[in-house]
Amino acid sequence: MLATFLAAHAMKERMSRQMLARSDVHGIGVGYHDPKNPKKGAAVIIYITSFSPTMLRISSTMTMRVKGKAVTVPVRFVKSGKMHAYVDYKKRIRPIPAGYSVGTTGGSGSVGLIVTNVPKANQRYIFSNNHVLNPTNSSSFTEILQPGGADNGRLGRDTVGRLYRYVKLQKNKINRVDIALAIPRANCLLSPRYATVGVLPGYVTTYRVGERFKKVGRTSGLVNGVVDSINTDIQIDYGDNIGMLNFKNQTVIKGRKPVSLPGDSGSVWLRKADHYAAAVNFAGSDDGRTSVAFPVNWAMQIFGTQIAWPEGSGCIKKVNTDKSPGAYARQLTARELASLEIHTARSKKRKRI
Repeated sequence: MLATFLAAHAMKERMSRQMLARSDVHGIGVGYHDPKNPKKGAAVIIYITSFSPTMLRISSTMTMRVKGKAVTVPVRFVKSGKMHAYVDYKKRIRPIPAGYSVGTTGGSGSVGLIVTNVPKANQRYIFSNNHVLNPTNSSSFTEILQPGGADNGRLGRDTVGRLYRYVKLQKNKINRVDIALAIPRANCLLSPRYATVGVLPGYVTTYRVGERFKKVGRTSGLVNGVVDSINTDIQIDYGDNIGMLNFKNQTVIKGRKPVSLPGDSGSVWLRKADHYAAAVNFAGSDDGRTSVAFPVNWAMQIFGTQIAWPEGSGCIKKVNTDKSPGAYARQLTARELASLEIHTARSKKRKRI
């Protein structure tokens, strides 16, 4: 006797709680035993992450009684991977958290963090890459849009602030960071949160090779990566306007799928274990599976900022590197810090942006 959808549904109800308690199962429903041949009747469909040895112990048929009759219900396994809800990080959002689109009329990148001045913590800023918030790499007045221009952001309607401070990108010199701050029209425009995560606990002073990260970016969304190398000297192509630039002591983070695509610039990697901010993404490989980043602690050293909380600022988590100091990214030295050109952008007088 072929299983009916009524019998398959009853079996699904009986199995659901037990199946969804398993780490390798993420869905159970009712469908055709053979989608190409509906005449073979219904079945319970179990959606799994992978075919583990324990999965093989689950019978391919289940028997139950329906109205006094024994009915055998087939079980079909479907390998589909975990299910995710997709968020549009390119949309207009108020107040603005980290992870969403930001930029100028010329293009879009990602809000890396919402940071604040210390110790007062009375002013919030948008933190991202210099090439996202300051495409001319100069101190000229630049209005900041959310969403950015590549996502239909428009002057006036979507203007949220202006370029405030940045580190100039240098040709024929060593670069260490690609960072800038934007000051908002009002603090209430910025949400001291990180998309999908919430309020961050703070940032770490360093991280190690092999550490697992995750981040949210305007294009790739929520992704995972692993620190592949540190202290990496690398050349980054900034296109026709700036050209090829040399960067010193950078971090390379690898992902199984694209983690750094156009528009993800400025997004900030978090330690997967505890959500402390760790590294700032600013470049990637052609296939998107490689992210080039630098320690977020460098940016905090340079600008004298910390991660903004709803009230005050977040923590600084000092990492003990005594056991293997060579495996950890380090802080900027006083000499390296002094060598950076930190600029304050010009603002328009007598006109509220």
